[in-house]
Amino acid sequence: MKIGFIGTGNMGSAMMGGMVSSGIVAASNVMASDIFQAALDRISDQLNIATSTNNRDVVDFADIVFLAVKPQYLAGAIDGIKDMDFTDKIVVSIAAGQSIEKLTELFGKQLKLIRVMPNTPALVGEAMSALSPNELVSEDEADIVLHLFESFGKAEIVPEKLQDAVVGISGSSPAYVYVFIEALADGAVAEGMPRAQAYKFAAQAVLGSAKMVLETGEHPGVLKDAVCSPGGTTIEAVATLEALGFRNAVIEAERVCVEKSRDL
Repeated sequence: MKIGFIGTGNMGSAMMGGMVSSGIVAASNVMASDIFQAALDRISDQLNIATSTNNRDVVDFADIVFLAVKPQYLAGAIDGIKDMDFTDKIVVSIAAGQSIEKLTELFGKQLKLIRVMPNTPALVGEAMSALSPNELVSEDEADIVLHLFESFGKAEIVPEKLQDAVVGISGSSPAYVYVFIEALADGAVAEGMPRAQAYKFAAQAVLGSAKMVLETGEHPGVLKDAVCSPGGTTIEAVATLEALGFRNAVIEAERVCVEKSRDL
């Protein structure tokens, strides 16, 4: 199938790069549009794909059209293409907080729509993406788009009512993790470790821990208990985190993030 991207920002570029580099889509079957020629030159040089400054060229070209623009630019992008024939096309939107109902309203007609919440680790091939198709998208079509997202990370289909929760747990959570990594490094720097080395130790510890959860299938609590020797250093640290409200701080941060997403 031919793939089209309206928007070549960091997320759109990462998604195209993952699809092409994985071999899931040939470069000759990808086209991107952007209002900035410099952005198109960059992505063309990187991936050797077709480009255009006209969004309508992408719609004419593609079987699957990705709306990879920020929410504030979404209405304008759709306004320029909504009169075109989308009968045999799938439209995929990654604009945060924009519901399928809102997208349908902007197009002014029924069409095959998939709302997606990816996250920035797509830039390193480790995204977590949640896909919510509307009722016009067949199971086979949803699987095709799911497979595309799996080329640059992990992806799952979820009911649209969970999309706000997805923002809290994966869309925005890389920022929480970066704060945690920075705090871990600060603690090591306070004990005399050079900062660059501290960031490396902290980031690798987080990466390894996440991999343990995904690959062992064990409950995080079980893995935590395995590190906490009786009377040891780790249980002292965990007890202090609990006393200072670490767990509740994370939950509350996620809840306000979800509430903000609903307000959008």
